[in-house]
Amino acid sequence: MIIKRGDSVLVMSPDEKTYLVTVDEGKRMGTHLGDLDLGKAIGTEYGSVIETNLLHPFILLEPTLEDRIMKVKRLTQIIYPKDSALMVMKTGLGAGMRVVECGSGSGAMTIALANAVAPTGKVYTYDRSEKFLENARKNVEHSGFSEFVEFKLREVWEGFDEEGVDAVFLDLPSPWDGIPAAYRALRGGGRIASISPTYNQVERCVEFLEREGFVFLETVEVLVRNIRVSTGKTRPMDRMVSHTGFLTFGRKALRRAETGV
Repeated sequence: MIIKRGDSVLVMSPDEKTYLVTVDEGKRMGTHLGDLDLGKAIGTEYGSVIETNLLHPFILLEPTLEDRIMKVKRLTQIIYPKDSALMVMKTGLGAGMRVVECGSGSGAMTIALANAVAPTGKVYTYDRSEKFLENARKNVEHSGFSEFVEFKLREVWEGFDEEGVDAVFLDLPSPWDGIPAAYRALRGGGRIASISPTYNQVERCVEFLEREGFVFLETVEVLVRNIRVSTGKTRPMDRMVSHTGFLTFGRKALRRAETGV
């Protein structure tokens, strides 16, 4: 694939530091190994090499969804790909679905959701902080998914505008505050996913989910450990991203009044 002006490129240095950049004519980037003329990337293929003014080679890579998520400008903690991937899978998201997210944060999960429902679906993302919402908006725009996302400034207890959505995602200090609004917004059988860092939050979240009428409840934790591969001495890495959050899932069961039974 040929790199064009305005494309996003993951630039990797010889010591495997990476930078997510937008290439343009005359645009330069300073690095620890010299200045890189990003205009030289235009017209080359992904996988090509360009050199700094100090003749250090940098490889031009096509950014993946994980790259875009991990490179967002952070004003808040983000939901890591190891968690967002399972959340998307467990809720069964696909093209054309409509999703509510409460707790836009820095927009990392918003990007994952938009990627899942594109090109015909929509993500409605809510946050109480105008500062966080604006940062999330910029990160989503930079990722190329802005046409699939609507941003809304609101407190969760005020509820959501949408009805009949396929899934609701909660990333809140008090997720139980958003559970009644999530129930009202979801279609019958719609899915809810919540992430919380502590056991106490999970316990109360599940209590409220049961009280509100959600079923098929499940809470899991995702741990991913990288392996250092070297002939004759392959072993686990010394460091890892371990606990990030507990993921709780459920599905909306309709009440008798709603079914007419």
